[in-house]
Amino acid sequence: MHNSKSLFINISFTFISSWIQTGDRLIEPLFVWVYAFFVVGITMAFFASRTVRAGQLLGARLRAASPLTAAAAASASRVRDTAELAAAEAGPQQNKKEFAFAAITACVGAAAFFSAWGPGYSSQPVLLQEAPKGALDPNTWIHFKLEKIEQLSHNTKMLRFGFDDANAVSGLSVASCLLTRARIGNEGKDGKPNYVIRPYTPVTSPDVKGYFDLVVKIYPEGKMTQHMAKLGVGDTLEVKGPLPKIPYSPNMKRHIGMVAGGTGITPMFQVIDAILSNESDMTQISLVYANVSPDDILLKKTLDDLAASHPNFKVFYVVNNPTANWKGGVGFTTYDTIVKALPPPSDDTLILVCGPPGMMKAISGDKESPKNQGELTGLLKSAGYSEHQVFKF
Repeated sequence: MHNSKSLFINISFTFISSWIQTGDRLIEPLFVWVYAFFVVGITMAFFASRTVRAGQLLGARLRAASPLTAAAAASASRVRDTAELAAAEAGPQQNKKEFAFAAITACVGAAAFFSAWGPGYSSQPVLLQEAPKGALDPNTWIHFKLEKIEQLSHNTKMLRFGFDDANAVSGLSVASCLLTRARIGNEGKDGKPNYVIRPYTPVTSPDVKGYFDLVVKIYPEGKMTQHMAKLGVGDTLEVKGPLPKIPYSPNMKRHIGMVAGGTGITPMFQVIDAILSNESDMTQISLVYANVSPDDILLKKTLDDLAASHPNFKVFYVVNNPTANWKGGVGFTTYDTIVKALPPPSDDTLILVCGPPGMMKAISGDKESPKNQGELTGLLKSAGYSEHQVFKF
């Protein structure tokens, strides 16, 4: 009986904890069945022990009533001896405790049964909510329909592409990008279509359902950007991904510095959004964002609003062609800008770099290939950073 009590207590604790955390209608019915039968079994065991005691009393009365009942009395005596041994070990107080224990188990068993099978019962348990599926596929080109076009500047657009499933997420992680593909120009000598493929980083959070947004700067000689500039609402674009870049986890570094140029802000924004939308992430962020003119600064209002509302985010703008009322940096990103605006070299800091080839060469040196970061050179090398403290998008 003692072992049964211990088992009952452990199972009851699990049941009640689940009941409190998930709600009485959300407990797996199979578990409730097992628990209810266990409780019934404990209760029946208690009444079986009571029956043994009743047999003891019956045997004594039969012996006193008549010699004709000797055989029955002998049988009852064997039952009595067993019951007396158990009663002597437990004592009268234990018998009272067993009765109370059986009563409680019966009540809890009834509540468990009613919880799972009473009014409002649903045969569909809701213990774990299935994670939304990702709309992207890293191995397959998928056509996504253009749903919205927003003009951000004289040469930059935000394009929103929708999913067939409005509840699907993109499947992107922080930080990762996707590939776009368009059939441009004539077929090659082998007769195969001539495709242009370019990577882009969506500026929407990976948790957003139903669509993703791309910020596209239209270059006069850019084959893909010219193609995307001509897309209209309802047209489609082939996309494949995601392509993981650098895996980010909350508080992985104390301070992250960023140097971005032009559309190089998009992977930075992905990381910035992940950090600032997580209240438990205490990472400090310092962004140096370089552009040709103030009108070329992408997502400026969003960045300014984030900096105003989050003390752990600082942004410093640099432009080549300032306006009369410009209050930020002027010219190119210099050694002094790097030293003043970014966190100093440390194993607890990380510098992210993304921008056009000329900027990459001056700041960090370009990558050798998509999978090879290449040698660290430029201003970051001069400022004392090491290769493991810098990541090039």
